[in-house]
Amino acid sequence: MGGDGDALLEMLPLSLFLTFPLPREPTMTPLPPCPQCQSEYTYEDGSNYICPECAYEWPMHAAEETETAKVIRDANGNVLSDGDSVTVIKDLKVKGSSLVVKVGTKVKSIRLVDGDHDIDCKIDGIGAMQLKSEFVKKA
Repeated sequence: MGGDGDALLEMLPLSLFLTFPLPREPTMTPLPPCPQCQSEYTYEDGSNYICPECAYEWPMHAAEETETAKVIRDANGNVLSDGDSVTVIKDLKVKGSSLVVKVGTKVKSIRLVDGDHDIDCKIDGIGAMQLKSEFVKKA
């Protein structure tokens, strides 16, 4: 009987005896806890994380967005922020009107916005308008 077993082994294909590495378990990156209730049971849905316990949703790339926030500076290089007062450093023609914003005009409580004209403000005698930060200096 010992001889018959050896004959059987010779007839089997060699590929049965080759060893292959076992498949690895897929590694999952840990999901962040909920920033509102600190629950660990969060899940992904599209481009957001969702907490099933408090129903809070937040973007997956929120940390990246805050790091790339645009810093707006005046003509002298000072950092501007919402609520600052600025002074106009150049006569500016108001588009679509014959009005001119004169040098030295002080603008109070500005609001920073995205876009080419990055300051939203209200100027006495003219009204609401947008300015470029390169034409103002921090007051």
